[in-house]
Amino acid sequence: MQNLTLTWQSAGGAAVVLYGGAFAAAKVRKPWLSALLREAGTLLALFALWQLVGRLSVMGTDHALDRASWIHRTELAIGLPDEASWQAAVTPYPVLVRLANYYYATMHFAVMLGVLLWVFLRHRERYAWVRNTVVITTAVCLLVQFIPVAPPRMLPQNGFVDVAAQYGQSVYGGAVGGVVADQLSAMPSVHVAWCVLAAVAVVRVSPSRLRWVMVLHAVLTVAVVVVTANHFWADGIVAVAILLCAYAAQALAARLWGRTPAVAEALPRSGDEPGRTDERTDGRGTGGRRTDDRSRQVT
Repeated sequence: MQNLTLTWQSAGGAAVVLYGGAFAAAKVRKPWLSALLREAGTLLALFALWQLVGRLSVMGTDHALDRASWIHRTELAIGLPDEASWQAAVTPYPVLVRLANYYYATMHFAVMLGVLLWVFLRHRERYAWVRNTVVITTAVCLLVQFIPVAPPRMLPQNGFVDVAAQYGQSVYGGAVGGVVADQLSAMPSVHVAWCVLAAVAVVRVSPSRLRWVMVLHAVLTVAVVVVTANHFWADGIVAVAILLCAYAAQALAARLWGRTPAVAEALPRSGDEPGRTDERTDGRGTGGRRTDDRSRQVT
């Protein structure tokens, strides 16, 4: 599979250009365009940081395989299902394997970008909450990834197979500019964090009954990262825990400093219904809109 992933240098450069465009749009009084370009630049900057973290670590890479083996042993010891057995159940079906590899390579960014764009255009008052959750969750995941951990597919002795490489669909080779995505950032799984985040955002923001379809994307992503041997169960569990902490941090900020814009926009306001105006009693119990008697005085 051809890897069209941007390098961190390309993504960073594009982010700078978008920020410049946002500044220019603000100068010509196009606030909606400025906001859109600024948000796109922020996402590209996050992507550039994610790519860059793959080249840095606070520990050597020599023990990345040892850490992965320890995670697998610990999971089996506490009774979690063996990911290798899940993969073995799918490998006899080449079509399913190819679809899983393709889903892993494409849907991660596509769905998240689609959700962010939809919230920005259709539910702007909730956008800051969703975007801030993405930023906080991704940033914490990147900090954890400074400690390199190998993915299951690098443990053939444990029964895992690199099915993406086997079918020529690996996203970890042949990248633009000769730079490949990091392969030792399995813990935690940003794929799992983002798919759960996207599902929560759509379920909370959309009034449609079809919003629950997004839960299917989360379920499919978790299954895909396991059967392709890109992540352990533990990678996803830690990612979801980080996501919950991001929600808790925003709720705590709201309690300590009042409803900040990011949190206030995520919470329904009393009387905030379509077509309803905020009316106050005029002191006579009539329920009419308050008026200032002084405005009636003739000067």
